[in-house]
Amino acid sequence: MVSIIQRGLFWRVYLTLLGSLILVAVLAAIVWHGVAEQPMPGMINYPSAALGALMPDASAPRPRVEDALQRLSLALRERVVLIDAEGRPVGVARQGHMLGVAGMMGLGPVGAGGRMAMMRGWRIHLADGRSLLIGEPSRHGGGPHILGMLMAIAAAVGVTAYPIVSRLTRRLERLRSSLDAWGGGRMEQRAAVDGRDEIAAVAASFNAAADRVEALLAAHKALLAHASHELRSPLTRLRIAVEMFAAAPDPALRPTIVADIAELDALVEEILLASRLDHAPDQSEHELVDLLGLAAEEGARAGADVRHAGGAVSYEIAGSPRLLRRMIRNLLENASKHGQPPVEIELARATRHISIAVYDHGPGIPEVERERVFEPFYRPRGRTEAAGSWGLGLSIVRQIAERHGGGVSCQPRANGGGGFVVTLPAEIAD
Repeated sequence: MVSIIQRGLFWRVYLTLLGSLILVAVLAAIVWHGVAEQPMPGMINYPSAALGALMPDASAPRPRVEDALQRLSLALRERVVLIDAEGRPVGVARQGHMLGVAGMMGLGPVGAGGRMAMMRGWRIHLADGRSLLIGEPSRHGGGPHILGMLMAIAAAVGVTAYPIVSRLTRRLERLRSSLDAWGGGRMEQRAAVDGRDEIAAVAASFNAAADRVEALLAAHKALLAHASHELRSPLTRLRIAVEMFAAAPDPALRPTIVADIAELDALVEEILLASRLDHAPDQSEHELVDLLGLAAEEGARAGADVRHAGGAVSYEIAGSPRLLRRMIRNLLENASKHGQPPVEIELARATRHISIAVYDHGPGIPEVERERVFEPFYRPRGRTEAAGSWGLGLSIVRQIAERHGGGVSCQPRANGGGGFVVTLPAEIAD
């Protein structure tokens, strides 16, 4: 499971979105605080009834009204504007002084339902229909201006996020083009691996899968080519023997025909088995298998000696008994065919694995060819076509061992002779 910390694409998209929202929230708060909402220091509430009691009524003389405005502005330490019932400014005072006509410039008519000209302050409705505007006048256009600022911020966020999203989508488009090209038959096509996020991981996974498919197809082509070549010899001998028997029936030809048919049957069976082993394993076939019992049965069948540690050592593994039996049989047949008797089977148990070694007393395999003998139909140097190749036996042994989580290697004995050692994971007892 991929750790969330390693999910670069997730964090890139998530942090871009989160950062954009935080940026919008911070900038909107700054704009609102600086333009539309600047509360007066130390002011909590202005009951309209109390302020109305301090202000003379509308019929009072103007000096009395101005005196009340001066005293109110001095007490509040703010600019105070008196608006009449028709929305016209009556007087403006700041810090105990009347501002006169110059202080009322830009206020304009402010009706009871109209837009407030003073944005950074408070509007107090008096009982007689007049209003008091307390605070500094806004130099901005109010709501439309704030909306424009927020739209500009959104546009900036969109412009900032566009290159990131565009780059991600371009990489996805290149990956899709590579997949389409590969699916169209261009098996050499690979995707570009840029970065270390999920898109790069998908591209790397696609490349690995494409490499495996290409290798599998190449192996199948090689297997088909080698199989057709190997099938040609027994088919040719069988055809000649049949023609000779048809021309002059001779009982001595019967064993030759039977042997060629058996060789063809064994070769076809190996080809089919090798092809089936390329597919996913069938877990329903797996069960506990006693390798010592299989080795004893196959050793008795081939006339090979079986040696093991003895005692209460368990040689059980989880696997397919049919395939494991075939693996041991192939090793014994290979030793009998290409080595010399006596053939021996040695089993050993370690903590977490079991090894099965099959030795013979033949000339052994040169070191430079000990890995290539596992290739299908490999023919060593100097070996004539009449002598045949190594066939599929050892290749199937490797496939079966790897299918069970193990491996096989060519390890000749120290005192001479050829040998192959299979290592398989052991069943751990509770």
